[in-house]
Amino acid sequence: MQKTSAWPLTWVYVSLMVYASLYPFEGWRVQGIAPWGFMWAPWPKYWTVFDVISNVFGYAPLGFFLTLGFRRTWPRLPAVTLTFFLAAALSWTLESLQFFLPARVPSNVDWLLNTAGAWLGGATAAVLAWAGALARWSRFRSKWFIDNARGALVLLALWPVGLLFPAPVAFGLGQVYERLEEAVADWLQGTPWLEWLPMRDVELQPLLQSAEVLCVMLGLLLPCLLAFSVVRTLQQRLVAMLVLLGLGLLASALSAALTYGPVHAWDWTSTEVRAGLVMALFSAALSSRLSRRACLVIALVCLVWQLALLNNAATDAYFSLTLQTWEQGRFIRFHGLIQWIGWLWPYAYMLYLMQRLSASDSHGDGLPHFHS
Repeated sequence: MQKTSAWPLTWVYVSLMVYASLYPFEGWRVQGIAPWGFMWAPWPKYWTVFDVISNVFGYAPLGFFLTLGFRRTWPRLPAVTLTFFLAAALSWTLESLQFFLPARVPSNVDWLLNTAGAWLGGATAAVLAWAGALARWSRFRSKWFIDNARGALVLLALWPVGLLFPAPVAFGLGQVYERLEEAVADWLQGTPWLEWLPMRDVELQPLLQSAEVLCVMLGLLLPCLLAFSVVRTLQQRLVAMLVLLGLGLLASALSAALTYGPVHAWDWTSTEVRAGLVMALFSAALSSRLSRRACLVIALVCLVWQLALLNNAATDAYFSLTLQTWEQGRFIRFHGLIQWIGWLWPYAYMLYLMQRLSASDSHGDGLPHFHS
């Protein structure tokens, strides 16, 4: 049985599908008829290309990861067939649950498209395995990464996804305190527990320019340190650093393009962002020779530092207006799914760091073996 990143990615993707299918999770009601009646309902008269694309390609990654997980863990099982039935069952369950939500409409066409998308993703994984691409990836992974790199690879894969939702500060993921405070106050409204909510003496203030530069630098340095903790050689670390910095820039540019239009893809690169990028490049290059354990320790310090800066700063009014008028981002927003990844990624990273740091050096957290 092989350890694979496919299973963690599968569970992450299932969670995202549940969220996207059942949002906004309110107004549940029972109508007195079978929730699976949508299966025999007439096909909808109106549909859009976006609906077809989102339903098919929304489930394709799930089919890909699920098939890959089966092939890696239980190679004798019919992976594509199992993926087809499991994805069909998941989609059918979620469509049936939508029957109880007034804001959602279950659809037999959506179920068929979701199932077809999962089969397409599974078939793609099977074809890649038949062509030897997955075997080449296994050799590449064993050559580049240490054995227990699965958690880090999942986090690194999700990092650029979290950047797709506009952030108050470039590369500043995890700014949740102000929103969490408002949400808790709303939940406790009209109850005696509202008085127990701690009140701040002063209002949160926007970040100073120097603090913004620091947050940008830390936001780019964090994935590099994570990669350094699992990559084998110095040369590979430098390549990983450049790839991650490039992915971060491209994901942020794509987010800006979908928010303001393609001509404004790089308008977010202010003087503070450019200064933070330069500082991140030099900091990552200097950190590339550290031991894996030292990278983990520095990453934890940097992560706590950035979260403290971000969550003690207010979200400016311009950013709030941006979110309210964000219409072109429908292809990547999906009811705020990407925003949840951006919010939760730093805290998942923190849990991963604490788990790795609690392990002994015998698990591969000591000095890396650099080769020329």
